[in-house]
Amino acid sequence: MKKLSWPVMAAGLILTILISNIGSFIHDGRKLDELRGSVLRLHILANSDSERDQQLKLRVRDELLKSGIFGGASDLAEAEAVASEKIKDIERMAERVLRRSGCTDEVTAELADTDFDERTYGDITMPAGRYKALRIKIGKAEGHNWWCVMYPPLCLPAACEAADDADKAVGTVEVDKTEEDKHFDGKELDILKHPKKYRVRFAIWDKMRGLLKGDTVQNDKNEEVP
Repeated sequence: MKKLSWPVMAAGLILTILISNIGSFIHDGRKLDELRGSVLRLHILANSDSERDQQLKLRVRDELLKSGIFGGASDLAEAEAVASEKIKDIERMAERVLRRSGCTDEVTAELADTDFDERTYGDITMPAGRYKALRIKIGKAEGHNWWCVMYPPLCLPAACEAADDADKAVGTVEVDKTEEDKHFDGKELDILKHPKKYRVRFAIWDKMRGLLKGDTVQNDKNEEVP
């Protein structure tokens, strides 16, 4: 039997490597899609970038987190159902916070598919892309926004203080690491905690998928402020 030449062997080796990488690329892309489809994000848009409006945004955040509104949800579908059912309650809850601080802005809440830029919170980084989000829009919603993950309930209100005026300190927020480990598998945690490893291939994956889709969604247009 005739021996294969070195060029043919080298070409075969390169082809094997390419096929192996393609398989890994597709696997990671599908895992990214699963990750995006397994969370419900909270997105609060302030009325403006004034110091007062930004403080009020964080007071609304604290009130929502302390309410534990999604704490009992057993899966994403239930979390979305709770959000949809309680949209008006969420709006009233946020408006009560504003009224206590003498603000008359109206609040609107909605569940919407939203395109987010890459966002880091604590030690996790949510990849850029499309997510289901509970959007809380205060007044004109033209100010910098705040976001976290409502399901699984990763956001914990730490040292939140009751506030009757807009000059008091606003509570801080931490990420619940027990919920991280309970909800995300090893590959998803690697994606969330080592974003640089995946950034290029995810951008290519989304570009390829985008060529096949022509639908539009709401954009996370306002820059984040923690």
